[in-house]
Amino acid sequence: MESLGDEVFVACHNSQQIEVYDAGSFTLRRHLTAPGLGAYCYGLAACISNSCLYASDYQKSSIHRVELSGSNAVKTWSLGSQPVGLSVNKAHNVVVTCHVANKLQEYTTHGTLVREISLDQTGVTHPWHAVQLSTGNYVVSFTSHAPGVVIVVGVDGQVVHRCDQSTSNVVRMSSPRSLAVTKNNDILVADYSNNRIVSINSSQSSIEALALTVDGGIRQPVGLCLDESRRRLYVSEESGARVLVFESMDVNRG
Repeated sequence: MESLGDEVFVACHNSQQIEVYDAGSFTLRRHLTAPGLGAYCYGLAACISNSCLYASDYQKSSIHRVELSGSNAVKTWSLGSQPVGLSVNKAHNVVVTCHVANKLQEYTTHGTLVREISLDQTGVTHPWHAVQLSTGNYVVSFTSHAPGVVIVVGVDGQVVHRCDQSTSNVVRMSSPRSLAVTKNNDILVADYSNNRIVSINSSQSSIEALALTVDGGIRQPVGLCLDESRRRLYVSEESGARVLVFESMDVNRG
């Protein structure tokens, strides 16, 4: 799930289509087709600079780039391992989280590999999503470690900070998935197995669960998209097969 301007993009499971919704009315506008997109698309990322949408293809180890300027042309390139979460960094390149290979890869919008960051030095495996902070470092979620781990690493893969919950009253994260970062570097985490969204403040010293109310509660959140211009948070679920929209979000804590 991703948003750009007045549109929200949602990947359809086991389909080559991406649904495009109006951010104002939440009505379906159209579909984007990415020929060959596999059943497991775990990441979407939109780039306003390059006017395109990226989709990860876990099953076929590839990235699909869809033009948003009108032609909807699609470019696909292959990777050496299964991609999951995607993000766009400050250089307007797409950052790919390689789940099995335990690394991040940065590509230009045309699919040229710019950089590869090994995450072996973190001591944990199976990263899910990475987002660049304003400092240039990357915050990365890992799903295979118990309890769940969120780590900040430098571009050299060295650990800068481990988001430790030892001093927090919040129940430890379990299988954290997608991340969202505010303009103040606060970090939001889809805490998948605990059915909640967690906030980590910009100094990575305080962790709290967000009080988000929805009928039936949040069920296995996998995707996050923060639209700060509308003070809105989108949450996609695996279990409920829903996209939840939370308005009037105030997540920046300076």
